[in-house]
Amino acid sequence: MTSKHGVSLIKTFIFTGFTLIAFAANSVLCRMALGEKTIDANSFTVLRLLSGAIVLFVILKINHKKTRSPVKGSWFAGTMLFLYAVTFSIAYTTLDSGTGAIILFGSVQITMISLSIISGYRLHIIEWIGVLGAFTGFVYLVLPGATSPSVIGFSFMTIAGIAWGVYTLKGRDSVHPFMDTAHNFLRTIPFVMVLAILAIRNTHYTTEGILLALSSGSIASGLGYTIWYKALSGLSATQAAVVQLLVPVIVALGGVIFLNEEITLHLTLSAIMILGGILMVVWGQYYFVYLKLIRKRRIAS
Repeated sequence: MTSKHGVSLIKTFIFTGFTLIAFAANSVLCRMALGEKTIDANSFTVLRLLSGAIVLFVILKINHKKTRSPVKGSWFAGTMLFLYAVTFSIAYTTLDSGTGAIILFGSVQITMISLSIISGYRLHIIEWIGVLGAFTGFVYLVLPGATSPSVIGFSFMTIAGIAWGVYTLKGRDSVHPFMDTAHNFLRTIPFVMVLAILAIRNTHYTTEGILLALSSGSIASGLGYTIWYKALSGLSATQAAVVQLLVPVIVALGGVIFLNEEITLHLTLSAIMILGGILMVVWGQYYFVYLKLIRKRRIAS
């Protein structure tokens, strides 16, 4: 039993590590393609979603199980996935990779926390301090200055984060998450076709840009999301939320290594406030749930 548990932990560690790198790679690959203008944002989105849909559909067919699911994703989730992808690409035409990742993952977590509050969840004082800290970090990040992100980039990446947060919450109760994801990607194809037609006049691309877009869609998105579901089986909800906060750090390092970007003091301080505040909320939720369980056990005994 111990050896099996050890092997399971190793698999979870490897799957989680690969997934975090894949998530970070999406930001770095997108910035590499759009920052160097090797492809336009809309073409990047089209190729990313199409290649991701193809890879997920192939994997779905290979691992097809006899059990049938009456629900295979939804059009709402597919719409949120497309909205995330298209605004993500537009944002990276003006943002560097590290700043974009911080805005994205900060917006995702704040969206999920906000919707949780709207649905009736009451935050404790530690969680409120975390929310205030994260919001302050966002305000500090966009304060006018030489290193502040562009308004357009910040706005579109915030929309991308909101869309991905809603998409994530939509799939929380999924019984067959991988099947739902594959079909959600397939549902983006009609939107992708419309986008391709509307943007055809402004299309420009190079071989390098196409390869970067395909890598983002097929490997970082398609395979990355697939392995993430394998990792989730060995992670608690809190652990899954916390480890994702490492992605902006990995992206920032990737930006330095592959794109010669600088990690400024302004970005570092805002990242500490945003990610630190979110971490307080996540741990606060876990801590108070744990306290409630302890109290129930004491009352029962």
